[in-house]
Amino acid sequence: MTLHLPAILQRKAVPARAPLRPVLIVLHQESSTPGRVGNVLRALGHPLDIRRPRFGDALPETLDGHAGAVIFGGPMSANDGDAYVRYEIDWIEVALREQRPFLGICLGAQMLAKQLGAKVAPHADALTQIGYYPIRPTAAGVALCPDWPAQVYHWHREGFELPRGAELLAEGDDFPMQAFQWDNAFALQFHPDVTYRMMSCWTTHGNTELPGAQPRAKHFEGRAIYDTVERAWLKSFLDGWLAREPAMMLAQAAE
Repeated sequence: MTLHLPAILQRKAVPARAPLRPVLIVLHQESSTPGRVGNVLRALGHPLDIRRPRFGDALPETLDGHAGAVIFGGPMSANDGDAYVRYEIDWIEVALREQRPFLGICLGAQMLAKQLGAKVAPHADALTQIGYYPIRPTAAGVALCPDWPAQVYHWHREGFELPRGAELLAEGDDFPMQAFQWDNAFALQFHPDVTYRMMSCWTTHGNTELPGAQPRAKHFEGRAIYDTVERAWLKSFLDGWLAREPAMMLAQAAE
Protein backbone atom coordinates (compact mmCIF):
# COMPACT_ATOMS: atom_id res chain seq x y z
CA MET A 1 0.00 0.00 0.00
CA THR A 2 1.32 3.43 -0.91
CA LEU A 3 0.98 6.20 1.65
CA HIS A 4 0.34 9.73 0.41
CA LEU A 5 1.26 12.51 2.81
CA PRO A 6 -0.94 15.58 3.01
CA ALA A 7 0.32 18.34 0.75
CA ILE A 8 1.27 20.49 3.75
CA LEU A 9 3.71 17.79 4.86
CA GLN A 10 5.28 17.24 1.47
CA ARG A 11 8.64 18.98 1.11
CA LYS A 12 10.09 19.93 -2.20
CA ALA A 13 13.80 19.54 -2.71
CA VAL A 14 15.50 22.93 -2.48
CA PRO A 15 18.75 23.30 -4.42
CA ALA A 16 21.67 23.85 -2.07
CA ARG A 17 23.02 27.37 -2.27
CA ALA A 18 26.67 27.63 -3.21
CA PRO A 19 28.73 28.87 -0.26
CA LEU A 20 29.75 32.50 -0.44
CA ARG A 21 33.37 33.32 -1.12
CA PRO A 22 35.54 34.37 1.82
CA VAL A 23 36.61 37.95 2.39
CA LEU A 24 40.35 38.48 2.71
CA ILE A 25 41.17 40.16 6.04
CA VAL A 26 44.60 41.79 6.51
CA LEU A 27 45.60 42.55 10.12
CA HIS A 28 48.76 44.06 11.58
CA GLN A 29 49.16 42.80 15.13
CA GLU A 30 49.05 39.34 16.67
CA SER A 31 46.13 40.28 18.90
CA SER A 32 44.19 42.25 16.26
CA THR A 33 40.72 41.16 15.17
CA PRO A 34 38.40 42.35 12.38
CA GLY A 35 36.00 43.50 15.10
CA ARG A 36 32.56 44.60 14.03
CA VAL A 37 33.43 44.43 10.32
CA GLY A 38 34.20 40.75 10.76
CA ASN A 39 30.95 40.26 12.69
CA VAL A 40 28.90 41.83 9.87
CA LEU A 41 30.67 39.85 7.16
CA ARG A 42 30.09 36.56 9.00
CA ALA A 43 26.43 37.47 9.52
CA LEU A 44 26.16 38.02 5.75
CA GLY A 45 27.46 34.48 5.23
CA HIS A 46 31.07 35.18 4.25
CA PRO A 47 33.94 33.19 5.80
CA LEU A 48 37.00 35.24 6.76
CA ASP A 49 40.45 34.51 5.35
CA ILE A 50 42.64 36.23 7.96
CA ARG A 51 46.27 36.97 7.10
CA ARG A 52 49.04 38.91 8.81
CA PRO A 53 51.85 39.75 6.35
CA ARG A 54 53.79 41.38 9.19
CA PHE A 55 54.26 37.88 10.62
CA GLY A 56 55.03 36.12 7.36
CA ASP A 57 51.63 35.44 5.77
CA ALA A 58 51.55 35.81 1.99
CA LEU A 59 48.72 37.60 0.19
CA PRO A 60 47.02 35.92 -2.79
CA GLU A 61 48.23 36.60 -6.32
CA THR A 62 44.60 36.99 -7.42
CA LEU A 63 41.28 37.61 -5.70
CA ASP A 64 39.46 35.09 -7.90
CA GLY A 65 38.70 33.04 -4.79
CA HIS A 66 37.56 35.96 -2.63
CA ALA A 67 34.49 38.18 -2.49
CA GLY A 68 36.65 41.18 -1.53
CA ALA A 69 39.50 42.34 0.68
CA VAL A 70 39.82 44.57 3.75
CA ILE A 71 43.08 46.01 5.11
CA PHE A 72 42.65 47.20 8.69
CA GLY A 73 44.47 49.70 10.89
CA GLY A 74 47.54 49.50 13.09
CA PRO A 75 50.01 51.65 15.00
CA MET A 76 52.46 51.75 12.11
CA SER A 77 52.55 54.27 9.25
CA ALA A 78 51.99 53.81 5.54
CA ASN A 79 55.25 55.77 5.18
CA ASP A 80 57.29 53.24 7.17
CA GLY A 81 60.08 51.46 5.36
CA ASP A 82 59.24 47.97 6.67
CA ALA A 83 59.08 45.35 3.93
CA TYR A 84 55.58 44.19 4.86
CA VAL A 85 54.22 47.75 4.67
CA ARG A 86 55.57 48.18 1.15
CA TYR A 87 54.34 44.69 0.27
CA GLU A 88 50.78 45.46 1.33
CA ILE A 89 50.71 48.79 -0.51
CA ASP A 90 51.99 47.13 -3.69
CA TRP A 91 49.53 44.24 -3.30
CA ILE A 92 46.52 46.58 -3.37
CA GLU A 93 47.19 46.86 -7.10
CA VAL A 94 45.80 43.30 -7.45
CA ALA A 95 42.40 44.38 -6.11
CA LEU A 96 42.42 47.52 -8.26
CA ARG A 97 43.43 45.70 -11.43
CA GLU A 98 40.82 42.98 -10.95
CA GLN A 99 38.16 45.54 -9.88
CA ARG A 100 37.29 43.56 -6.78
CA PRO A 101 35.70 45.16 -3.72
CA PHE A 102 38.49 46.60 -1.58
CA LEU A 103 38.16 48.45 1.71
CA GLY A 104 40.92 50.22 3.62
CA ILE A 105 40.29 51.26 7.22
CA CYS A 106 42.57 53.89 8.82
CA LEU A 107 46.06 52.55 8.01
CA GLY A 108 44.48 50.52 5.19
CA ALA A 109 42.90 53.70 3.82
CA GLN A 110 46.28 55.46 3.91
CA MET A 111 47.86 52.48 2.13
CA LEU A 112 45.23 52.76 -0.61
CA ALA A 113 45.92 56.49 -0.92
CA LYS A 114 49.67 55.76 -1.26
CA GLN A 115 49.01 53.09 -3.89
CA LEU A 116 47.02 55.68 -5.85
CA GLY A 117 49.83 58.23 -5.64
CA ALA A 118 48.47 60.51 -2.91
CA LYS A 119 50.41 61.91 0.02
CA VAL A 120 50.07 60.52 3.55
CA ALA A 121 51.38 62.75 6.34
CA PRO A 122 50.86 63.92 9.94
CA HIS A 123 48.76 67.00 10.63
CA ALA A 124 50.67 70.26 10.08
CA ASP A 125 50.09 71.19 13.75
CA ALA A 126 50.80 67.66 15.05
CA LEU A 127 47.14 67.15 15.93
CA THR A 128 45.61 63.68 16.23
CA GLN A 129 42.09 62.32 16.14
CA ILE A 130 41.61 59.88 19.00
CA GLY A 131 37.97 59.62 20.03
CA TYR A 132 34.72 60.71 18.37
CA TYR A 133 34.81 63.54 15.81
CA PRO A 134 32.25 64.90 13.34
CA ILE A 135 32.22 64.00 9.66
CA ARG A 136 30.07 65.37 6.85
CA PRO A 137 29.08 63.14 3.93
CA THR A 138 29.28 64.69 0.50
CA ALA A 139 26.46 64.39 -2.03
CA ALA A 140 28.29 61.40 -3.47
CA GLY A 141 28.54 59.84 -0.01
CA VAL A 142 24.81 60.24 0.64
CA ALA A 143 23.97 58.80 -2.78
CA LEU A 144 26.15 55.80 -2.03
CA CYS A 145 24.91 55.17 1.51
CA PRO A 146 22.41 57.43 3.34
CA ASP A 147 22.17 57.99 7.08
CA TRP A 148 25.83 58.56 7.90
CA PRO A 149 26.54 59.03 11.61
CA ALA A 150 27.14 62.60 12.76
CA GLN A 151 30.34 61.53 14.54
CA VAL A 152 32.53 58.45 14.12
CA TYR A 153 35.35 56.83 16.05
CA HIS A 154 38.95 57.70 15.12
CA TRP A 155 42.42 56.68 16.22
CA HIS A 156 45.09 58.17 13.99
CA ARG A 157 47.81 60.80 13.79
CA GLU A 158 48.21 60.88 9.98
CA GLY A 159 45.84 61.67 7.15
CA PHE A 160 45.82 61.46 3.37
CA GLU A 161 45.24 63.68 0.39
CA LEU A 162 42.46 62.81 -2.05
CA PRO A 163 43.98 60.68 -4.83
CA ARG A 164 43.59 61.86 -8.41
CA GLY A 165 40.43 60.38 -9.91
CA ALA A 166 38.91 59.51 -6.51
CA GLU A 167 35.55 60.81 -5.30
CA LEU A 168 35.31 62.27 -1.81
CA LEU A 169 32.53 60.62 0.20
CA ALA A 170 32.96 62.29 3.60
CA GLU A 171 34.98 65.20 4.96
CA GLY A 172 36.06 66.43 8.38
CA ASP A 173 37.72 69.39 10.07
CA ASP A 174 41.31 68.82 11.22
CA PHE A 175 41.65 65.93 8.75
CA PRO A 176 39.52 66.94 5.73
CA MET A 177 39.66 63.61 3.85
CA GLN A 178 37.55 61.10 5.78
CA ALA A 179 36.32 58.70 3.09
CA PHE A 180 36.76 58.28 -0.64
CA GLN A 181 35.93 55.92 -3.48
CA TRP A 182 38.11 54.94 -6.41
CA ASP A 183 36.25 52.50 -8.68
CA ASN A 184 35.51 49.46 -6.46
CA ALA A 185 37.98 50.55 -3.77
CA PHE A 186 36.95 52.50 -0.67
CA ALA A 187 38.90 54.25 2.08
CA LEU A 188 37.65 55.12 5.57
CA GLN A 189 39.90 57.19 7.82
CA PHE A 190 37.72 56.31 10.81
CA HIS A 191 37.07 53.04 12.67
CA PRO A 192 33.55 51.58 12.30
CA ASP A 193 35.15 48.21 13.14
CA VAL A 194 35.75 49.03 16.81
CA THR A 195 33.78 46.99 19.34
CA TYR A 196 33.30 47.94 22.98
CA ARG A 197 36.01 45.45 23.94
CA MET A 198 38.43 46.92 21.40
CA MET A 199 37.74 50.45 22.65
CA SER A 200 38.37 49.36 26.21
CA CYS A 201 41.70 47.83 25.21
CA TRP A 202 42.83 50.76 23.05
CA THR A 203 41.99 53.39 25.66
CA THR A 204 43.73 51.36 28.35
CA HIS A 205 46.99 50.74 26.49
CA GLY A 206 47.04 53.58 23.94
CA ASN A 207 48.01 57.21 24.44
CA THR A 208 44.96 59.45 24.85
CA GLU A 209 47.01 62.49 25.88
CA LEU A 210 48.36 63.44 22.45
CA PRO A 211 47.41 66.86 20.99
CA GLY A 212 43.79 66.78 19.84
CA ALA A 213 43.01 63.46 21.54
CA GLN A 214 39.98 63.08 23.78
CA PRO A 215 40.27 61.72 27.36
CA ARG A 216 39.24 58.11 27.90
CA ALA A 217 35.85 58.92 29.42
CA LYS A 218 34.84 60.94 26.34
CA HIS A 219 35.31 57.86 24.15
CA PHE A 220 32.63 55.96 26.03
CA GLU A 221 30.35 58.98 26.21
CA GLY A 222 30.60 59.30 22.44
CA ARG A 223 29.93 55.61 21.97
CA ALA A 224 26.70 55.86 23.96
CA ILE A 225 25.53 58.68 21.68
CA TYR A 226 26.76 57.71 18.22
CA ASP A 227 27.42 53.98 18.12
CA THR A 228 23.89 52.80 17.24
CA VAL A 229 23.83 54.90 14.08
CA GLU A 230 27.42 54.00 13.18
CA ARG A 231 26.64 50.28 13.56
CA ALA A 232 23.56 50.53 11.30
CA TRP A 233 25.50 52.57 8.75
CA LEU A 234 28.30 49.97 8.65
CA LYS A 235 25.83 47.15 7.88
CA SER A 236 24.33 49.18 5.04
CA PHE A 237 27.75 50.18 3.72
CA LEU A 238 29.12 46.62 3.68
CA ASP A 239 25.99 45.32 1.96
CA GLY A 240 26.53 47.78 -0.88
CA TRP A 241 30.29 47.22 -0.91
CA LEU A 242 29.96 43.46 -1.44
CA ALA A 243 27.35 44.04 -4.15
CA ARG A 244 30.16 45.51 -6.24
CA GLU A 245 31.64 42.06 -6.84
CA PRO A 246 32.07 41.74 -10.63
CA ALA A 247 29.07 40.31 -12.50
CA MET A 248 31.13 37.34 -13.71
CA MET A 249 31.90 36.35 -10.11
CA LEU A 250 28.27 36.69 -9.07
CA ALA A 251 27.20 34.46 -11.95
CA GLN A 252 29.73 31.81 -10.91
CA ALA A 253 28.52 31.96 -7.30
CA ALA A 254 24.95 31.33 -8.46
CA GLU A 255 25.85 28.14 -10.37
